[in-house]
Amino acid sequence: MAFRIYLLATWCALVSFTGLVIAHHGINLLPVFFGDIAKGAWPGQFNADFMTMLALSALWCGWRGKWTPQALGHATLAFLGGGVVLMATLLILHVRHRGDMRKVLLGTRA
Repeated sequence: MAFRIYLLATWCALVSFTGLVIAHHGINLLPVFFGDIAKGAWPGQFNADFMTMLALSALWCGWRGKWTPQALGHATLAFLGGGVVLMATLLILHVRHRGDMRKVLLGTRA
């Protein structure tokens, strides 16, 4: 139950914060994101590190779904949507599989 509460609380916080940032700065993320990477400073290092985590999340979503067209769509959403998509995915799967983390993480491969 604590895992579900964590996922729900952090999802709500992240969605709220994302909405606030969009309201104040617009949705023009990519030039800022890649611009920081191009500068070669700590914000860019963080963005590059974060992008590898996005890729890992996307690879997991694709692999878990056995690379079907639906899984590829989910992987794309995971890469572009970050924590919002991953936390929602994990929460839905945790409820669907009644907390069985083996099924949550491995899907039909469990």
